Amino acid sequence: MPLARVQFFSISLDGFGTGEPQSLDTPFGHAGERLHEWMFTTRRWNETAGRQPGGTGGIDDAFTRLHDVGIGAEIMGANKFGPPGWHEDQEWKGWWGPNPPFHTPVFVLTHHPRPSIEMEGGTTFHFIDASPAEALEQAREAAGGQDIRIGGGPTVIRDFVAAGLVDHLHVVVVPILLGRGVRLWDGLEGLEQDYEIEAASSPSGVTHVTFTRAGA
Repeated sequence: MPLARVQFFSISLDGFGTGEPQSLDTPFGHAGERLHEWMFTTRRWNETAGRQPGGTGGIDDAFTRLHDVGIGAEIMGANKFGPPGWHEDQEWKGWWGPNPPFHTPVFVLTHHPRPSIEMEGGTTFHFIDASPAEALEQAREAAGGQDIRIGGGPTVIRDFVAAGLVDHLHVVVVPILLGRGVRLWDGLEGLEQDYEIEAASSPSGVTHVTFTRAGA
């Protein structure tokens, strides 16, 4: 069966996956881009962002290159798709411009469903009000036998993990302290009992921690 995967989701040392408050100008709140700076220096990021060739290799680059491999659909929360109140703007089509980086069907979990939006490059946003299990079932139908990425934010990932629906979880622990925001781990006590866990440190200062369900 296709896997449900979380890929390189960044959190602070104190467990926050985003800062606060989120707005149009500050998608990650007071965290800014600090949770993701490790990614921006990689060769893969420079290649996909259309920047000058170059960048770091090693473990950070290797993990980012897995982003699209074997993914047939994505599920994300409303707060990843847009700032608070985006559902009131019928012209809002996400943060990513006309050609979003997903290139698959994307299911946006929201209490304000709207008609689907077809974008350039193969991305189609579908807006659904569904439980984690219901959303995963719809995504699997659209994924064509490939894996489903649980894209975030932290509340959505936490809900899917708590429901026992995540087969592979890759978290990047970034050496910063945010102090406030939305935590990833709240309510997930004993998570380590259900997964095989590996950790690898990078020269960039981040630690890659992977949780793989036995048999996945």
